[in-house]
Amino acid sequence: MAENTKDAALEKLALEYHEGNRPGKIEVKPTKPYQTQTDLSLAYSPGVAFPCLKIQENEDDAYKYTDKGNLVAVISNGTAVLGLGDIGALSGKPVMEGKGLLFKIYGGIDVFDIEVNEKDPEKFCEAVERIAPTFGGINLEDIKAPECFYIEERLKRTLDIPVMHDDQHGTAIISAAGLKNALEVAGKNIGDVRIVVNGAGAAAISCTKLYVALGAKVENIVMLDSKGVIRQDRPNLTEQKRLFATSRTDINTLEEAIRGADVFVGLSKGNVLSQDMVRSMAARPIVFALANPVPEISYEDAKASRPDVLMATGRSDYPNQINNVIGFPYIFRGALDVHAKAINEEMKMAAVHAIADLAKQYVPDVVNDVYHVNDLTFGPDYFIPKPIDPRLITEVSAAVAKAAIESGVARREITDWEAYKTNLMQLIGQETKLTRKLHDTARRHPQRVVFAEGGHATMMKAAVQAREEGICIPILLGNPDRLKRMAQRLKLDLEGIQIIDMRADQEQGRRATYAKHLAEKRARQGYTFQEAYDKMYERNYFGMMMVESGDADAFITGLYTKYSNTIKVAKEVIGIRSEYKTFGTMHILNTKKGTYYIADTLINRHPDENILVDIARLSAHTVRFFNEEPRIAMISYSNFGTDEAGSPVKVHNAVADMQKLYPNLAIDGEMQVNFALNKELRDDKYPFNKLKGLDVNTLVFPNMSSANGSYKLLQALAPEAEIIGPIQMGLNKPIHFTDFECSVRDIVNITAVAVIDAFVEKIKRMS
Repeated sequence: MAENTKDAALEKLALEYHEGNRPGKIEVKPTKPYQTQTDLSLAYSPGVAFPCLKIQENEDDAYKYTDKGNLVAVISNGTAVLGLGDIGALSGKPVMEGKGLLFKIYGGIDVFDIEVNEKDPEKFCEAVERIAPTFGGINLEDIKAPECFYIEERLKRTLDIPVMHDDQHGTAIISAAGLKNALEVAGKNIGDVRIVVNGAGAAAISCTKLYVALGAKVENIVMLDSKGVIRQDRPNLTEQKRLFATSRTDINTLEEAIRGADVFVGLSKGNVLSQDMVRSMAARPIVFALANPVPEISYEDAKASRPDVLMATGRSDYPNQINNVIGFPYIFRGALDVHAKAINEEMKMAAVHAIADLAKQYVPDVVNDVYHVNDLTFGPDYFIPKPIDPRLITEVSAAVAKAAIESGVARREITDWEAYKTNLMQLIGQETKLTRKLHDTARRHPQRVVFAEGGHATMMKAAVQAREEGICIPILLGNPDRLKRMAQRLKLDLEGIQIIDMRADQEQGRRATYAKHLAEKRARQGYTFQEAYDKMYERNYFGMMMVESGDADAFITGLYTKYSNTIKVAKEVIGIRSEYKTFGTMHILNTKKGTYYIADTLINRHPDENILVDIARLSAHTVRFFNEEPRIAMISYSNFGTDEAGSPVKVHNAVADMQKLYPNLAIDGEMQVNFALNKELRDDKYPFNKLKGLDVNTLVFPNMSSANGSYKLLQALAPEAEIIGPIQMGLNKPIHFTDFECSVRDIVNITAVAVIDAFVEKIKRMS
């Protein structure tokens, strides 16, 4: 009854998901401008004729002028859909759309899903062959065996683009990578182990072929279908089953076949493997129970039967998930990027090794966070990378592309592999050109950066990552014993990272020195030495004094501390630059439309017009720091004096002051944000504006509420946009803030900014 209730709830959610907002899961979006008549004349008639003629002269130019090189067809006739069987072409469409969604989010690949209402293999192939010129690759999906073998082989032979039946090869590639690593964990050699494969469909045949290519011996493999062990003396075996028919005549059942086996691979149905069968296997057995949603044996039963079992399933709620999404988006990505003519065995094997090798590398924080763990390290519970691992696109795609080039099926060469990997990361939003530039610049000039909350897991991870990337020389504040215990728990290497306990007895001399310096600096504000000395037990005072005294170059804080307290300390210890009355913060938003600089997001709650002038000046300075020319719109709820009361007046006056002080600076306002971001609308309605013809890149808001709310609104509505910040503007030294929502990546990005900030300050002092 409970199971029926659960299924009914899932059905309701699934149907609402597919119907809601707009039916289906994918859509087509334009990639070129289309707003003007000129745009349309280039997109279609008459301009479109020119790329057509170029392609007529050279068909490979289709990769240059169309989306062919990033377009895959997901094609099915619906004869073997998931666990549903032959439900027909149209009924399988939701699955094909889902496959398209996965291609896009993981590989950045566009997809047309095509459901062909044809079961005859010859006619099906003819249909695919006729539409193939549209695509850079063909992903065959949910086609039953044995027809799928013929269809794939024929299309690979007749087409000059990559063709892959993912049900066969996707599972094969991922499980082969998993088997390679599981055998390493178990201390076994693939050439020696006995393997039992339960199932003889398309996936099982392809998996077993790949295991043999990895080094497994055919004579050590026993395969079973619904009739039992596939033996050489069985009549009417298909060509594919004959490949793995055993010569042994003493076994007929799974129970007999598995006795003493090292490896079980299930591609069949749920609950066919018993605990007693697992107990009968060899020492350190490997069980891949891949039937979905119910595996051949549950994870709990397998572990209960044998504590030494190495287990993988097709489910995400257990360790070591064999999930095709680990492979197909990246295999096609690599193949498309070199305009490959095929996906061959060399490319598949390259994917196997790349996936297997990735599981042995340090696991990025984003993966640990999604799975709510801190200890994903190569071993029994982690020998296959997680599907959301962001490194899959660079490691697997590059390996596949390289194999395509080396095996002679690539039309296009890649020579700069680092640049290629960078482009891949940018393609799916892992990294933008701005962050890559920041990190590269910081790596050239690493500085000493103090991380205030060294005992906070996120900050410790960020410090370790920044060190590993060569961005900075990190210093952690905190109790060394506590930090080392935390690092051990998080499996982080603190080698080479200095830890300073500002409360320890051995820091007494440094506390006294810092206190003396601060008391002298703030004497006219009533500071005494004892008061200053007491403050040196606080991480923000001590860390900022390290920077002020030259014992460090930059300081990162904010995960624990309230902004109001941090701002107070920064003003006391570091001070505001003499040319300004205030300091502020800025967030950078990297969006598909461009990069935007938002000020002031954290510091000045209710600025008057003089403070707004300073914020605008600081913003211009900061945008130039990032090698862009500022084009500033000062925002309000009215346009150019239409409201003569309230906050628009102070913005209006601040703009007037800025234009008088800096006549060559592109700045105007007050204006509503839609006018700021739409130059056609702005220039049409207000042709006198000093931003005429320019795309605004910097927005200065009338108060902290509007600035902070705006960037957080954009963050919520456009999760694909990258946000860097807060970035401090106007303090005498590089003191930068985070907040409790910051991720490891956010802090690493802020660290890169702080390092560059510190280096620029050093250059200024030297000159």
